[in-house]
Order: sequence, then C-alpha cells, then structure tokens
Amino acid sequence: MKHNVKAPSVGESISEVSILKWTKKEGQAVKTGDLILEIESDKATVEIVAEASGKLSILQPEGTRVPVGEVIGWIDDAAQGTVEAAAAPKAPQKVVPSAPASAPAEGMGPAARKALAESGLSASQISGTGKDGRITKGDVLAGAAPAPAVTPVSITTPPAARPASMPTREGDRRVPMSNLRARIAERLVQAQHTAAILTTFNEVDMGAVMAVRAQHKEAFKAKHGVALSFMSFFTRASVEALKLIPEVNASVDGRDVIYHDYQDIGIAVGTERGLVVPVVRNAGSLGFVEIEKKITELAVKARDGKLSIPDMSGGTFTISNGGTYGSLLSTPILNPPQSGILGMHKIQERPVAVNGKVEIRPMMYLALSYDHRLIDGKGAVTFLVHLKDFLENPEKLKLDF
Repeated sequence: MKHNVKAPSVGESISEVSILKWTKKEGQAVKTGDLILEIESDKATVEIVAEASGKLSILQPEGTRVPVGEVIGWIDDAAQGTVEAAAAPKAPQKVVPSAPASAPAEGMGPAARKALAESGLSASQISGTGKDGRITKGDVLAGAAPAPAVTPVSITTPPAARPASMPTREGDRRVPMSNLRARIAERLVQAQHTAAILTTFNEVDMGAVMAVRAQHKEAFKAKHGVALSFMSFFTRASVEALKLIPEVNASVDGRDVIYHDYQDIGIAVGTERGLVVPVVRNAGSLGFVEIEKKITELAVKARDGKLSIPDMSGGTFTISNGGTYGSLLSTPILNPPQSGILGMHKIQERPVAVNGKVEIRPMMYLALSYDHRLIDGKGAVTFLVHLKDFLENPEKLKLDF
C-alpha cells in the first residue's frame, strides 16, 4: 500500500509551501517517525516525519513550491527500500506495469484532478509534462483547448524560463525569493501602506546597565545556565514603559482600538533565511531569568530553522537590535498590526555633558517607530523618556537575579 506524503497545512492563511530539503533520498528505506523532509512556509520551517515504514518515492524536488495538500511523495510499505539512494530507481514503482496510462494520474495534485474532472477528458488523453510524466493542471488546460497551445509553465520549470518584468544581461542571476523573504517583503509594504509611520529618537547612557551586567553576569551564567544580555534589560524596560503608555502596546482595527492588558514582546532575529520575529509571551509577568531563558530558546530555534508558527504568532510590541551589526541609527518599520517598534543600536563612547562637565560615556541611540493614527508625538516621546529612565536607573526594573 502506498501512503501519500502531502504538503502540510501550516496556517490558516497559507496556501503554498516550499520543499526546503528532503532528508531521505529517492528509493531509500524509511521507518515510521523518521524525519523525511523540511517544508518552508512564509512564516516558519516545518519538519515532516514518515507516517509509515517502507520505500520512499519523491515526486517533487527540493526548491519546488507546491499547494498545500498536494502529494509530493509516497511511502510504499510493500516495497523494500535501499539504504543508499544510488541503488534505487529514479522513477516511482508502478503497481500495474501493463497500464502506463494510469501511472501519470497517480501523483496528480488537487488542482490538476479538479481541472481534469471539469474538462470531461480522461487521464489517458492527456500527455503529462510533470515529474515522471505526471499530469499537471497546465497539461489538462492545454489538452482541453480547441487549438494547439504553447506548453504551459509547470511549477517545476526553472525560474529563468518564467516571463521576466525586468530585462537581464550577461552577469545577472535571477533567483526566486524564498517564501519567507516574499512574506517579509509583503508585510513591509503592507506596513507602509496601512499605517502612518513616524519615528522619534532619544539616547541613553548605558553605563549603569553595563555596570550591573559586568557585576552579575558570571554568577548569573553559573546559576541559571544562560548569559545576562542587554536584551533582557530592554525587554523589561519596554514592558514597564508600555504599562505607562498603553497606546504603544495597542493595535488599530478599522475604527476601533484594541488595547492589550499584557505584553507579548517580539524579538527580531536575523537568520540566513531572513528576518524572523519570535515572541516572548506575557513578558510583563516574567523575571530576568525567565526572559533570558526564553530569548535564548527562541534564538537557538531561529538559528536552527526550528521556529514554529505559534512561536511567531501575535506579539503586541517589537524590539529590533540593529546594533548587533554595527548600526548607529535607523528607522525600524512596524510589524503589523502592532503600533510600535523599538530600534536598539550600537553602544558607542561619545563626549556628553554630565553635571556641567564633559565626560566620555557609553551612549546608545534609541528609535521608536510608531503608528501616528493611534499614537501622538507626546505619547511616543514620553515612552522613550520612560524607557531611558529605566535603563539609566536599572534598579527600578526589580533586579531579581
């Protein structure tokens, strides 16, 4: 019996996923529970395990974008797979060798099956152009057309063969965006078109936080197993400032404002695949230790591509640390439907006036981008003033470590 491997549903609004990597090879023997492939959606990477034991047949290669629910492979529990893929045949094993006309129909996706049913044709009347002769939706539409047509582009056609809106020349390379990068682009444009984004700035003397961190970081690491980072101070300071200026923690929904009586803080993390924003939930009820452990856990998952949809869903406010890459000043873009995002930057020694004297102090510029539809300049500036106060007087943050 053949057990279909289907492109999984990974979220309500997601209709397409990319095959990121097959961890098992064509013709290889797999066991129930084995990790066989990784799927990338526009939000996260999802691991797929075998639901049966047997020989794996792969219908869609790595890098292919497929609709949710489409059959991308199968596991034949009646066949003996090989340990090495090189010894395995490349084409899926056919149950009835004498009836090749039915074989292309076996791996047809939902769209192709629907088109075939509506066309009034049978699978034997269609020539498949997909992998291993599979029939695609384009094949059905071409077969049903009254006149000969150009062979339609299938989902596995190399990107270079697709119509291009920009001319290219020798030395140019056309590479399709990953689902994640495409989603990031979509959300950034959405933010610019749906919110009245404005940015205000302040600066903070990081000397007090640096002193506390230097004094406690070794004991903190030894006792709790995680480092005491600047991000936990900023998370705690942001939570306290959000409590004082609640509109920065709110969202616009049509003509309504939704106020959140909790603080779910998104922490923007740069990865090889793009920017992701995992969420520290109920950060207002967490201490330094719990915040640090959660940030560390999410950072590791982000680095390894293991973040789940729930890890990145929601969030009422976001913190982005461009200082990690050396940024001195920036204007972060909102993460819809949030109304505020804080930009941290590089700590740099600068001459500043302290009690009438010039001193060299470790300073950081802060940037708050906010939705001016909801937040007035007074609220945004006051939020940064409170944040600055908490960071320059960290004892107000209840140092419970």
